[in-house]
Amino acid sequence: MALLLLLETATTVCSVALAKDGKLLAIRESSEKNSHAAIITLFIDEVLKEAGVSMHEIDAVAVSEGPGSYTGLRIGVATAKGLCYALDKPMIALGTLDAMAAGISCKLQIANCNLQITNYNLQLAIPLIDARRMEVYSAVYDSAGMMIREIRAEIIDENSFSEFIKENILIFAGDGAQKCKPFLEHHEHAIFLDDFTPSAEYMIPLAEAKFKENRFGDLAYFEPHYLKEFVAGLPKVKGLR
Repeated sequence: MALLLLLETATTVCSVALAKDGKLLAIRESSEKNSHAAIITLFIDEVLKEAGVSMHEIDAVAVSEGPGSYTGLRIGVATAKGLCYALDKPMIALGTLDAMAAGISCKLQIANCNLQITNYNLQLAIPLIDARRMEVYSAVYDSAGMMIREIRAEIIDENSFSEFIKENILIFAGDGAQKCKPFLEHHEHAIFLDDFTPSAEYMIPLAEAKFKENRFGDLAYFEPHYLKEFVAGLPKVKGLR
């Protein structure tokens, strides 16, 4: 069992949690745009103070590795690396979509959602992250949390997820889910969790499992999983083109 600090910065949400033995001790979250760099260290300090522990007592730092926002991922990974170097602690890297899928399962259990799936093979979780324009980062997970379709950056259209939706109930969540609604909202096998946001809390069971198995990231060489190359926009200052 371990005392873990968990950082989720891959999307518009900045989330910091502290967990011990797989149980949440404290959490801070904000959806304020472009605020990750300004608040992440403040949130870390606040969760430690709330739990009454010092930074040196943590056993590892878990960080969301992407895919997601280029800037958000850089902030989270840089913070995790800095803490791990300074404290001589291991770093745990977790897939953002993996944690979101775990969160979808958690939300459904809490809601005691009766989806009446007797006529279908599976209930599949599809976490989606907005990747700008009509593109999303997505993957497909079965009811046991296992990934059954790899992570992709894809453009959503009327044929998206057609290979799954005929015989399964699909549960869409994340800020990228809005791009699916025009095509799938009225499909009888599609369910949208509109109030779902990524959270460091959803990382807890995955991080605990990796800690027990000593599956740590290499601090020197680890890089976030961007999935797409970063493309800077044109400068808006007159004359800078």
